[in-house]
Order: sequence, then C-alpha cells, then structure tokens
Amino acid sequence: MQLKVIGSNSHGNGYLLDNGEEALLIECGVNFSRIQKAVDFDISRIAGCLVSHCHGDHAKYAAQVAKSGIKVFSSAGTFGAIGMQVGYNVIKEGDPFSVGGFRVMPFKIVHDVPEPLCFMIKHADCGVVVFLTDTVYSAYRFEGVDHYLIEANYALDIIDQRIADGKLQKFLRDRILNSHMSIDTCIDFLRANDLSSVKNIVLIHLSDGNSDAARFKTQVARATGKPVFVADAGMSIPFGLRPF
Repeated sequence: MQLKVIGSNSHGNGYLLDNGEEALLIECGVNFSRIQKAVDFDISRIAGCLVSHCHGDHAKYAAQVAKSGIKVFSSAGTFGAIGMQVGYNVIKEGDPFSVGGFRVMPFKIVHDVPEPLCFMIKHADCGVVVFLTDTVYSAYRFEGVDHYLIEANYALDIIDQRIADGKLQKFLRDRILNSHMSIDTCIDFLRANDLSSVKNIVLIHLSDGNSDAARFKTQVARATGKPVFVADAGMSIPFGLRPF
C-alpha cells in the first residue's frame, strides 16, 4: 500500500491509500483532474471517498467525484452543508462500514461545522490507519495503529508573533485556535497513545503562515521516536505492515 498525497493545506486536501488494485480517497478538496492523475486515470480502482467535513478545501469536488461513479461517504451534516443531492452515502459516528477491502470506523471530531468526522481505516495491506484532521483535539485513544495521518496546523508562538507583527488579525487567531490542532496538541495526543506498532506518522494540513514544517517534523520525531513525514503534494509513502 502507498499513501499518495494529492494536496495537504488550506488550498485543497486529498489523500489516497492505493495498493495498485484498489484505492481509498480521503478528502476531495483538490481538483478532480489531480485525483484522476494520482491513479493514472484509472478511477475504477477507487473504491470510495471519505469526506471529513464540509469546508471547500476538503469537500469542494464531492459532487464531481460522485458523478464519476465513486461512492462518497460522509455525515448527513456534511452533505446538507454542501447541498449534495445525489451520489452520497451517509455514515455515522461509531458505525463501521466497508468499502472495497477497506474497513472504516468514523469518529467524532471538534470543528466549527455540522457533524465533522474523522476515520480509523483498516486494510490487509497497511494495517490500521488513523486519519485525524481539522479538530481542536481528539477525545479518543487508539491501540494497534500502524500509521497516523494527523493535523499539525499551527504553533501558538508563530501565531502570536504574527499578531505582534500585524500580519494576522485576532479574529483569525481565535478561529484557528478553536477549530484546528496545534503542534503541541498533536504531540500530546501521540504521547498519550500506544505507539508500539506505529510505522509512520504523517503530519498533514500545516497552515501556510502559522507553521514550520522542518521544526514540526523534528519535534514529533523527538517526541515519538518514529519516522515522521510532512505531507506535500506529489509525495508517495510506503504504508506497509513493516518498518522501512
């Protein structure tokens, strides 16, 4: 299994778990042509698409993805917020479901939208993947996880310095702090979980102005002792069951 990063920022998010025979698309906030390219234009192998919430950088192309014949899965609140009328599959917190060879457990997150969800995903080729983004924190702990895709959106000291420099308005600071996961919260979450089986930690959805990719990667690697990647468009990471 490979993790393919199509996009991972406020301009658009999209990730593929792809073993060459079947794939699962997570988020569809990137142009559909980029999704097609990521699977060499063989969209028939995309078993489905998971959408965490209604913001455009995660859900903008949901209707187009559904129109192409790919099943789109999200909460009723998300579909209602984006006005999607056809091609949708409603899922609920705590109700697992299968799509192709992937088994998915949706769980609740803390964001400023109706019914946001994130996902624990299991497949024979990659084990257990936790996808956690656009949330202030996680109320859950996980065991037996092989791979994390986890938001590290901002650092408080960077935001406060930008406020002092007049580069960021306070209302934006407050909105970020009440809707996204900081690097400190990300590290606290990882430390609170059993990481014994973890092969990869992939930091996603870093803010363009309020983060520092190199610093965040170093901080998480030191805190966890695990291989850490910062998601970037075009990146492909082996998501197997053994360390590499």
